[in-house]
Amino acid sequence: MSHCEQKFAKPTESCLLFPSRKAAQRCRDFLKRYYNPQDALSSSTSISKASSTIARLAEITVLAPTAEYTESSLPNAVTLYVIIFPKDAFPVAKSYWQHTGDGISSRHAEYVLRLLQAKQEEEQTQEKLMNLKISSKKRYSNPRPPVAVANVTNTNNIDSNNNDINKSITKNNNLNNNITDNNNDCDNSNNSNIVNSKKASADELLFGANSYVEERYGRNLSAEFAEKAKIVLKRRIAGVFGVESDEENLQNVASKAIEGISERDLMVVSEDDVYLFPCGMSAIFNAHRIILSAFPHKKSVCFGFVYVDTLKILEKFGPGCHFFGHGSSTDIDALENLLASGEKILCLFCEFPSNPLLKSPDLKRLRALADKYDFLIIVDETIGNYINVRVLECADIIVSSYTKIFSGDSNVMGGGLVLNPQRRHYQKLKEALKVEYEDLFWAEDVIFLERNSRTFRERILKINENAEMLCDFLNSNSKVKKLYYPKFITPEIYAQYMRKEGCYGGLFSITFHSERASAQFFDALPIAKGPSLGTNFTLACPYTILAHYTELDWAAKFGVEKVLVRVSVGLENKETLLTAFQIGLDAITDN
Repeated sequence: MSHCEQKFAKPTESCLLFPSRKAAQRCRDFLKRYYNPQDALSSSTSISKASSTIARLAEITVLAPTAEYTESSLPNAVTLYVIIFPKDAFPVAKSYWQHTGDGISSRHAEYVLRLLQAKQEEEQTQEKLMNLKISSKKRYSNPRPPVAVANVTNTNNIDSNNNDINKSITKNNNLNNNITDNNNDCDNSNNSNIVNSKKASADELLFGANSYVEERYGRNLSAEFAEKAKIVLKRRIAGVFGVESDEENLQNVASKAIEGISERDLMVVSEDDVYLFPCGMSAIFNAHRIILSAFPHKKSVCFGFVYVDTLKILEKFGPGCHFFGHGSSTDIDALENLLASGEKILCLFCEFPSNPLLKSPDLKRLRALADKYDFLIIVDETIGNYINVRVLECADIIVSSYTKIFSGDSNVMGGGLVLNPQRRHYQKLKEALKVEYEDLFWAEDVIFLERNSRTFRERILKINENAEMLCDFLNSNSKVKKLYYPKFITPEIYAQYMRKEGCYGGLFSITFHSERASAQFFDALPIAKGPSLGTNFTLACPYTILAHYTELDWAAKFGVEKVLVRVSVGLENKETLLTAFQIGLDAITDN
């Protein structure tokens, strides 16, 4: 990002990077809607007029230094789209990036930086060689023009209503033009060393070593297999039997005939109904965006206390939403009364079960309302996952974050949506996806996710056992105020959708009788602390403080206490987990 700020931005501006022009344009539209320039507020200029020029869009294409660049399995040209905006608009731009998941991944960014570094080193080598040739001449001659060709860049501001784009093709020049060379004093004896050898940087050596370990020892395939890996991922996500078993030959798995048997209990679900995204929030955001593109705009419904960014998406994009934050049968009654009064809605989003309270919504009642009043149901199955629960039968769309337990290794992000081909609006959604869907999943990330998810089934079964054992232990302890876990929260609903070999998943939340007791438990708990979930190791976080710090009172209205601790159970042995949580409980003195 700093490279692009140096190249395109003024001292008073900042920027964000996006993998596609459409994503960048959506960010610009978001800034137009939600950013109010301070100068417009203090002058006669209207906010709408001022906001029309607050964001500029630039395009930059970075090329590999030569066609024989060593990372040939990745593209030799990468185009990024840059949104430039005032620095004080950064919180608004960041909220777009956070809610939508539209940014570039870290591996994507690292690859672009490696291209830039390789090109810079090539130019420095060419410059040294040129200086040597010039110094060796025995008569005066006009110096040859520099090898580097300046970027073709239009730095004029772009009105947000104009389709022009700043274009910068980085072929013979680095984004950073201020390249210095401290080794110009060379003689001819160093000529072959300069031309035939390149001093590898520490970063290059580290990247090469990591790639060697990943590929040589069977942990990862080369990025050239990314398209085949996507096919395998889609089949795995669709729930096709047998895909997980073949780790040796990706070509065989990708080309193997599928007979239509799906673990999702819908015989006709196939990889063609699965769409991959760079992260879970991107899947949720794009599910909502694609529905908006296919149907007349109406308010949506957020049912239950869901992850914070899901609610923000429904509130900030489109006409808004109705929030039924308790996710209870009483809320379904209220929703039914709202619909009976004539209010029409576009779709309903829910989680099964919810995060962090692990409530399970009554999907059958919601499905009946959806069929009667013609709206779509989107279920986030990240917490439940299809090994444990079957919820696609009640949904039009399933969304999920594959960053979590599907991956488990905490080293890659991913997300996806699955269409239910047996629902009324399936064909309309397919047609909308043909127009609107962009495959922005970076090749290296695809390879990592495919590798990690091969053991998804065996990991979730082990985590199921660990979590149930741990929750039974904690639920019987008097120091615990309440344990939020599907076995104890709306169990009669969860049981309706639990698969025969499934269980309650690996996530639970816990509260104590005082804020001090909660702090004592959390501080003493000898496990990893962090805000994610679905990791192969057990992880705890003070969820409400992290996710709702500026709205604690609002969260409390829906039963999400300030002192709630959320725990994602991992693959450790049972004795280790019991010992760790006993240490946490023993630390509580305020009861």
